[in-house]
Amino acid sequence: MTSAGPRPDESPDERRRRIAAVFGEVLPDTTADERDPEAPDDRDGDSWLRAQVPPHHG
Repeated sequence: MTSAGPRPDESPDERRRRIAAVFGEVLPDTTADERDPEAPDDRDGDSWLRAQVPPHHG
């Protein structure tokens, strides 16, 4: 049986890859306050509102 703990010869990147292979990527590498803010929407309010209407409301 193998140990579930960190391996002594394993780098942090290798450990992250091994954990991601089992559990998938759960958390982002950066948080929202570390990323560049999204570009503001250049459309006016009416076009933004029309773009938000679901397709079945045609």
